[in-house]
Amino acid sequence: MRVAITGASGFVGRALSQALKEAGHTPVAVRRDASGELRWSVERGFDPPEALSGYDAVVHLAGENIAGGRWTDARKQSIRASRVEGTRRVADALRIADPRPSVFISMSAVGYYGARGSSQLDENSEPGEGFLADVCGAWEAEAKAASSLEDLRVVRLRLGTVLGDGGALAKMLPAFKMGVGGRLGAGDQYMSWIHLDDVVRGILHVLTHEECSGAVNLTAPEPATNAAFTAALGKALHRPTFLPVPKFALRAAFGEMAEHLLLTGQRVVPKRLLETGFEFQHPDLGAALSAALR
Repeated sequence: MRVAITGASGFVGRALSQALKEAGHTPVAVRRDASGELRWSVERGFDPPEALSGYDAVVHLAGENIAGGRWTDARKQSIRASRVEGTRRVADALRIADPRPSVFISMSAVGYYGARGSSQLDENSEPGEGFLADVCGAWEAEAKAASSLEDLRVVRLRLGTVLGDGGALAKMLPAFKMGVGGRLGAGDQYMSWIHLDDVVRGILHVLTHEECSGAVNLTAPEPATNAAFTAALGKALHRPTFLPVPKFALRAAFGEMAEHLLLTGQRVVPKRLLETGFEFQHPDLGAALSAALR
């Protein structure tokens, strides 16, 4: 297959492109400049508008990093636009593509479910409340609208915290390696994690399994509390983790973002992936962290 990928230069996009090549497919990066075969921008869409004609699939990963800085009003607006308007641009290009790709995979996030305590959540669970839940809901609505197009299968992937050489784990490591890592607040908030290898394998799975459509959670089968995750990471690094970070310090440092990303979470399970026969390579948190740190 010829697979168009937005966000191909990112953490997940680079790994996916390599895996597609190894599987015999042809990944084509969608770029913002004129150096690539496919050109687009969130503001103007694709150039030319029919650029997706003749591709077999589109994987839409692009979006501004939600953890890249404090959530000012301007930054929240930018986060929302990069995801909602960006997805709308891809859907617009799919409408006029001829021949049209047969699969559209659009990345979303477990933030869709909002702060839900210890309740176990699957793809049938209701959306939550708050900024991230609202963004994810609007983001997914743009992808879902493309489902009305003839002969197009649409998959909305809800991604958890990715463990690998980069991403969220890379931001955690300096403190933990110095022996000053610890749980965040009470540590009872759930983290829905997944190893990068399984992210890529999961995308390949939904790409090639026609029974996968609609919402699909892209998380490992056993979410962990922040306290359990902290203990597992300390064990993998052979470092102590006895210094908790108090809630007030996180709120002072990160503002609103601390409440949504650090102090609350979701206990999400990958029901649809498991139902369609997907087998995780890294289902165990301790083993997944060890693999990510190699």
